[in-house]
Amino acid sequence: MPKTVPVLTIDGPSGSGKGTISRLVAARLGWHYLDSGALYRAVGLAAAWEQVDLSDEAAVAACAARADIRFETGPSEAGDAAAEPRVIVNGKDATHQLRMETAGAAASAIAALPAVRAALVDLQRGYRRAPGLVADGRDMGTVVFPQATLKVFLTASAAERAARRHKQLISKGISANLDSLRADLEMRDERDRNRAVAPLKPAEDAMLLDNSSLSVEASVEQVMGWWQQRRPF
Repeated sequence: MPKTVPVLTIDGPSGSGKGTISRLVAARLGWHYLDSGALYRAVGLAAAWEQVDLSDEAAVAACAARADIRFETGPSEAGDAAAEPRVIVNGKDATHQLRMETAGAAASAIAALPAVRAALVDLQRGYRRAPGLVADGRDMGTVVFPQATLKVFLTASAAERAARRHKQLISKGISANLDSLRADLEMRDERDRNRAVAPLKPAEDAMLLDNSSLSVEASVEQVMGWWQQRRPF
């Protein structure tokens, strides 16, 4: 039964490393993985393709309801089991476009629309399948999976998150300005924290992890340690 399948949520602001850490934890556990941020980016992109006004709540929600969004997971060509999945939106490979800053800005804007969030909640919960699910986002532990077995909330300084994002974009051949990235992150943080629906905040029972000075490996080990304490192997 879906409600008996264990869920581990990892929430946090943009650039906190939640996507990378979640994929690695899911690979270690042999579980399914949900990138909720990619869903919002995909809806924003689909709306842009249809020339839908992102401030038109009903139109964006309708776009979300009819969008065909699929994640194709599996080892990369280099054999990395935790490689970023390909995202297919309405039959098109949108993986690269979804990592552009414009897609992130669109996702943050539509995430503040109640009707859009409602349209995506059931879709996200549908990813809960045996043997387990690792879900990352901004409201996984507070709204989508409030009964998750373990909830983690990642934080990192704006300067560190901007540096990480800059390195990630440059490695993919995408030009970026460090100062602009930091300003965008801080603006997005403010908007996400103060939105009326599902604001960005840790769940009351979440484990807090500031990984500003931690490596990805150390962060993964900390999460795995918490999981072992909560649900021993």
